[in-house]
Amino acid sequence: MPGHHRRRRQPARLHGPGRGRHGDRDPARQARDRAMSGTADLRDSYDVAVIGAGPAGMVAAAICAGAGLSTVLLDEQAAPGGQIYRAVGETPVRRPAVLGNDYWHGERLVRALRASTAHYVPGATVWSLSREREIGVSIAGGARLVQARRVIIATGALERPFPIPGWTLPGVMTAGAAQILLKSSGMIPQGRTVLAGSGPLLWLLAWQYLNAGAKLDAILDTTPRANRKAAWPHAAAFLLSPYFRKGLRLLLSVRRRVRVVAEVGDLRAEGEGKLQTVAYRVGDGVETRLSADILLLHQGVVPNVNLAMSVGIAHRWDEDQLCWTPVVDGFGGTAVDGVAIAGDGAGIAGAWAAEERGKLAALAAVRALKPDARREQLPDEMQVRLALAQVERGRLFLDRLYRPADRFRLPEGDTLVCRCEEVSARQIVETVALGCTGPNQMKAFLRCGMGPCQGRLCGLTVTELIARARGVSPAEVGRYRLRPPVKPITLGELAVLPKSEAAIKAVVRG
Repeated sequence: MPGHHRRRRQPARLHGPGRGRHGDRDPARQARDRAMSGTADLRDSYDVAVIGAGPAGMVAAAICAGAGLSTVLLDEQAAPGGQIYRAVGETPVRRPAVLGNDYWHGERLVRALRASTAHYVPGATVWSLSREREIGVSIAGGARLVQARRVIIATGALERPFPIPGWTLPGVMTAGAAQILLKSSGMIPQGRTVLAGSGPLLWLLAWQYLNAGAKLDAILDTTPRANRKAAWPHAAAFLLSPYFRKGLRLLLSVRRRVRVVAEVGDLRAEGEGKLQTVAYRVGDGVETRLSADILLLHQGVVPNVNLAMSVGIAHRWDEDQLCWTPVVDGFGGTAVDGVAIAGDGAGIAGAWAAEERGKLAALAAVRALKPDARREQLPDEMQVRLALAQVERGRLFLDRLYRPADRFRLPEGDTLVCRCEEVSARQIVETVALGCTGPNQMKAFLRCGMGPCQGRLCGLTVTELIARARGVSPAEVGRYRLRPPVKPITLGELAVLPKSEAAIKAVVRG
């Protein structure tokens, strides 16, 4: 990453190295200190465990703690905020106009969390969750097991794979990763920079970069023209959405300042040892080549479902969002007793919807564990549902408009699909021809999905490639079968985990 971006003092950096937004100490050192202190007094059991400190997780933890339930909030990042509000309390980007007012809304959620009695533990990597609600977590190099009466999974979203030729070259990265560098470190790109893809985040990042003083050479918009026709019947609902005016102003602002190439139908990154050229084609036209040092890719986000899948929560194929989404009820509850899902992990709807979903999941937890809780301690369910309906209004319009093109979801030839194990699209298609019918068989043939990311970067692509090769739907093909640990953990950490008498006897007798 450092080779792709350089720090600039103005306008995105206001502090020198090692200075956080709310103090003079090194933010990384502060995070380590918080993690160590959080581990020291981590209990063995809680009423409620919330996994993920994005908008849904922060709100849910604060509500549960406010109702008198012992609550722990486990989060992998160094500070609360999730992806959308990442580093909101510590970012060196001090000028509000750079990241926008919506980003700074996250400060209110962080303050409410810190004012609550919830036990917030940063730097906590959750690698397992059992149906009995026992959580395996690694903190500061040590593994722990935590029991909870209720669990709220608020692991949010991740970027959809965008497998094009050359996407593994140094200099090519996702728009989400680039935005993390901006928010957490005040870093903006230098050199010839191209953004390519489709979806709201791509335009938001371009707007934020321009506000920060970055120069963008081009935006290559891969949104298919046919999407407009599919989205149009849902336009009226989107006009009443709170996102409509904000999105329109943002789009117009970016288009006034950056060259935008629409309807890009072919795209690849080229270079010897690093990115040097971006080649693209509009429709069936002549190929155009741009010199580039940085290419930022994005074509939407999808629920981060690995932990939910590993505990056995049912998922369905969502044909509108082209991804797997968990089966949940109106409070985020699942068929696994005591486990709920809140936020974008239950289906993509955005930060405002995630906040409201977090409230509903917390309401269900409080009602189940403390039915005598005073009403003034809790949000009003009717108001929450009205707010949720408002921010979800027109969601189908966005899903249809920014539906990724088949060309960019289903690569061909030698384009890598599984980056961890270096498996190409051609290898996957040839393996289907040998009789491989699903992703789990594909693991045995090619090791797809068995690398460090555990299928997060290739799972959707593998499923869709197999479905196309077999001529069936992704729902029929299925998904990776996930088992714990869903995140890497060392053998040393496993070895020092506390063991029950029953577990010890089972091993000895064996």
